[in-house]
Amino acid sequence: MKKVLIANRGEIAVRIIRACHDMGLKTVAVYSEADAEALHVLHADEAICIGEAPSAKSYLKISNILSAAEITGADAIHPGYGFLSENANFASICESSGVNFIGPSSKSISLLGDKANAKATAKSVKCPVIPGSDGIVADVKEGLKVARELGFPIFIKASAGGGGKGIRIAHDEEEFTRQFAAARTEAEVSFGNPDVYLEKMIVNPRHIEIQVIGDKHGNYLYLFERDCTIQRRRQKLIEEAPSPMLNDSMRRKIGEAAVSIVKAAGYHSVGTVEFLLDKDKNFYFMEVNTRIQVEHTITEELVGLDLVCEQIKIANGEKLQLRQKDVVLSGHTIQMRINAENPAKNFAPSPGTLEYYIPPGGPHVRVDSACYAGYRIPPNYDSMIAKLIVRGKNRTHAIAIAKRALREFHIGGVHSTIPFHLYMLEDARFLNHDYTLTYIDQLMQEGCTFENGEKN
Repeated sequence: MKKVLIANRGEIAVRIIRACHDMGLKTVAVYSEADAEALHVLHADEAICIGEAPSAKSYLKISNILSAAEITGADAIHPGYGFLSENANFASICESSGVNFIGPSSKSISLLGDKANAKATAKSVKCPVIPGSDGIVADVKEGLKVARELGFPIFIKASAGGGGKGIRIAHDEEEFTRQFAAARTEAEVSFGNPDVYLEKMIVNPRHIEIQVIGDKHGNYLYLFERDCTIQRRRQKLIEEAPSPMLNDSMRRKIGEAAVSIVKAAGYHSVGTVEFLLDKDKNFYFMEVNTRIQVEHTITEELVGLDLVCEQIKIANGEKLQLRQKDVVLSGHTIQMRINAENPAKNFAPSPGTLEYYIPPGGPHVRVDSACYAGYRIPPNYDSMIAKLIVRGKNRTHAIAIAKRALREFHIGGVHSTIPFHLYMLEDARFLNHDYTLTYIDQLMQEGCTFENGEKN
């Protein structure tokens, strides 16, 4: 491997370019017409335009990306997250074209990317799973039968869904009939696959995910957990590691379960196994993300390992140098997603030009971003401005550093989620880790606007 094409944009593209340069590898950035002045274009050794602003005509256009690789002589492609990162067909085409896909095999992506098959894999290794249908539900009649057996409320989930999308809730039979048809239609439009399956809804859970890593020689590690419970409409806003809810025994048990799942799938690369934790601290397998995660940063800071570099080494056939006993948990890390959104207006998108952009610094602060003063945040893609990552000797210390960093973070020209984060870091239930997945949505229903980082 000598030259890596990054089939992505934004902060993750910048992150991958930096890792490649640290390893002495040449890089190729691809960009849409909307991203001609983006930071990843400036940082890469080469850059090539692959189409118009809409993702379907650029970052999702497989033929254009492969043509860019051929033109520039790139012998590897890193997909980042989102876009084509979990597209088994894209990985397969790379494999058949002799281009090194920096990620798992297309076979593993296909197996674990299908939520029903992933659940079956988890069950095969005796990992607890959320009670649900035995695979795909063919029609509403079959679905109602299964729903009655499981008991309401019920999740109707797109088999090919991900990132919190493709999920509907039914609280009774009438609602189920309506939502089942809507879920299939939504799944077909969003993922090109109408298949859905059912799961019993775990009431008021926590969202716990395990960072795993495996090489092509059968070596696997779990790099502890991340707590991603602070979400708005199933979109993560704050992640922290380790979770305040797990003790060492639970941590080991859930970590070993995650490794068993990816090992059974013949997985190699980094990946994330996601679980729900109920009020009695029982964990249930939810899904596997076969890519680098947005929140990989807090794991890196927690264990001192560059996960993107490890991805590249694994794709290159190298063995993991660490063993499980070498991975030590120390301190506490928190990531806050700074998005171009207005928390006071139901988190409405706020694209536009950054009139000024002054990120924080100092000890124990990391900012991953692709923004700069004068940069225009386009309306075509996600609204992330930056990821603010802090590390402390414990959770209380990390929160104190987070407050300092947020107060130093100055952004002009667009609204941002900074006031939301300042609010949460003063919130009694957050400080006492007394919250569940629906907490932010409940606050919004109560009229909380998170303005000026103060309680309303």
